[in-house]
Amino acid sequence: MELKLIDDNGQSSASVSASETLFGREYNEALVHQVVTAYLANARSANRAQKARSDIAKSTRKPWRQKGTGRARAGMASSPLWRGGGKIFPNSPEENFSHKVNRKMYRAGIGAILSQLVRENRLSVVENFIVDAPKTKVLAQKLKDMGLDQVMIITDNIDENLYLSSRNLPLVKIVEAGYADPVSLMRFANVVITRNALAKMEEMLA
Repeated sequence: MELKLIDDNGQSSASVSASETLFGREYNEALVHQVVTAYLANARSANRAQKARSDIAKSTRKPWRQKGTGRARAGMASSPLWRGGGKIFPNSPEENFSHKVNRKMYRAGIGAILSQLVRENRLSVVENFIVDAPKTKVLAQKLKDMGLDQVMIITDNIDENLYLSSRNLPLVKIVEAGYADPVSLMRFANVVITRNALAKMEEMLA
């Protein structure tokens, strides 16, 4: 299939041949949901911890005698039934949030996302994407001239000037082809891929 190649003014000057397998898939919502959920889950760090009743620093004596008070019997103040007591099933820092996604499924999910971007005219190819100086204003003006806003730029090799120019632009993300994740591909309104990055992605996801 053919993808449009745009110039520095955002105009389509030519077309680039691309893999039908990667950019011509049907959209599989269930698969994309599974890939995105797995990516977010695998990014979680298990750093939360809660205290069990044995970890609560409270006295272990009975709050009141067993009978004769008219109240329910109670053993100790660290009971999970009470406010300030321990949790019955506490969260542990060793908790495993990871989801397993087969390589074939992941590649198919990325292909479905990229194909949907092409259908929605949100994906464009450029010959290369460089800026002459590490200045945010230069990159912002370049994107404005190209008619791009809220854009993810995928390159084969991140140029230092490009990286430094993009750090203060919250709606711009620069990544190498190997680090294009499904969440960012769906979150940004526009995706721009350099021709070399396109070839690298086709090689990795073939």
